[in-house]
Amino acid sequence: MNFRRLREYSGENEDPYNVTQASRIYLLPNLMTAGNLFCGFMSIVNCIQGRLAESALSGAYLGATAPDHYRYAVWFIFGAAGFDLLDGRLARVGGRESLFGAEFDSLADVVSFGVAPALLMFFLILSPSQGFVWFRNIGWFVGFIYLLCAAMRLARFNVITNPYLHRGKKELEKDFVGLPVPAAAATVAATVLFLLKLAESDKSLNIYALGLPFLMLLTAGLMMSSVRYPSGKKLDLQTQTRLRNLAILLVIFGVVIIFKEVALLCICLGYIFYGLGRQWRRSRRIPRHPQAPAGFP
Repeated sequence: MNFRRLREYSGENEDPYNVTQASRIYLLPNLMTAGNLFCGFMSIVNCIQGRLAESALSGAYLGATAPDHYRYAVWFIFGAAGFDLLDGRLARVGGRESLFGAEFDSLADVVSFGVAPALLMFFLILSPSQGFVWFRNIGWFVGFIYLLCAAMRLARFNVITNPYLHRGKKELEKDFVGLPVPAAAATVAATVLFLLKLAESDKSLNIYALGLPFLMLLTAGLMMSSVRYPSGKKLDLQTQTRLRNLAILLVIFGVVIIFKEVALLCICLGYIFYGLGRQWRRSRRIPRHPQAPAGFP
C-alpha cells in the first residue's frame, strides 16, 4: 500500500479543501434540505392561493378560505425550520459536511425563510389595510428589505464559516452572530398565526396587522447585526439534563400544543429579546478604553 492509498484509507483526504469532498452529496442531510425547500415552495403556493381566495366571489379557493391558506403557509414555514434543524444535525453527527451541502442549505433557506415570509406579510397586509393605500404602496418594499437582509445574512454566514478561513480544527461556535434566518422567519410566521387567531375571535385585525411590517424590519436589522444568539449546536442525543429540567421542558411542550398561537409567538419574541438583553448586559460589563492618540496602531 503506497503513501497515497494509506492517506485515503486513514481518511486524511476527507477535508473540505478537496474538490471531490467539497462537491459530495450526502443523502440524508441533503434530503432534509430538499424537504426544507419543498416546504418553502408550498408556503409560497399557499400564500398565492390565499390571495386568490380573497379575490374569489365565494371567498374560497380549492375548498379553503384565505385564512386557511395562510395557516398552511405558516405551518409549512415551521416545517421548513424543522427540516433545516435536522439537516445540520445529521451532517454534523455523521461527519458528512460538505461545501455543497452548505450552499444548498443556504439556497433553500432563501426560499423558505426569505421569500415565503415576505410574501406572507405582503399578501396578509393587503386585505386588512385596504383603507391605508399608502401602506399597501410600501408593503412590497418592506418585504424586499427583509428578503435582502435574509440573503445577506446567509451569505455572511457562509463566508465566516468557510473552511478556507479556518485551516485547523473546526470548533462549533456557541453563538450565532446576528439573528438566525430561521428564527426571523419563525417570528413572522408565529405573528401571522396569532393575527389569524385574533381574526377568529372577531377582534379587529386592522391595527394589529399594521405592526407586522415593523416587526419584519426589526428582524431584518437583527439579522445583519452583531448581536449574538445561542445556537444550540452542542445539544444532541447524548446531552444530559436533570429530571427537573426535563419536566419543565415537557410542561412547556404541552403549553405550546394547547396554546400554540400565543406560545409560539412568546417563544420567538423571547428568543429575540433574550439576545438583545444579553448583548446589552455584555456592553455594560465591557470597560470603555480611552481613545488612542493619533498615530497609535
